[in-house]
Amino acid sequence: MKVKECMCQDVCCVKPETKVYEVAKLMSENHIGSIPVCDNNNCLCGIVTDRDIILRSIACDKDVKQTPISDIMTCNVCFCKEDDDMTNAQNKMANNQIRRLPVCDNNKNVIGILTLGDLAQFDKELGKQEVCTTIENICECNGNKKNAE
Repeated sequence: MKVKECMCQDVCCVKPETKVYEVAKLMSENHIGSIPVCDNNNCLCGIVTDRDIILRSIACDKDVKQTPISDIMTCNVCFCKEDDDMTNAQNKMANNQIRRLPVCDNNKNVIGILTLGDLAQFDKELGKQEVCTTIENICECNGNKKNAE
């Protein structure tokens, strides 16, 4: 199964200069926990999660109405392509403990996002055990932090 068969194509993206407050509102309005950050060419340059907003902004006493999202986003973003095999995407998510994986075209333009919810929705097609193993690996802690999302 290919990523394009499972991914969500309706993706909210923001620009690096978008203020943290605006991103938080967008997340709230759309009931999402992560938003890709794209440059003026729609090229993926970062990602931000609701957890990033709390830990890298609010907990650091930054002014959320003045701070650009680029100050708190993760820059080295793991992503996949729409024609990638789902097994490869699941391995990428599991190995990097990523709950949301942007999907990009050949120009690194965001065209979708693959989430834990998408894996759960297609568990019959992907294999229930494989999906469970992926989720276990993503959520595994063992007291060690592998990768910040």
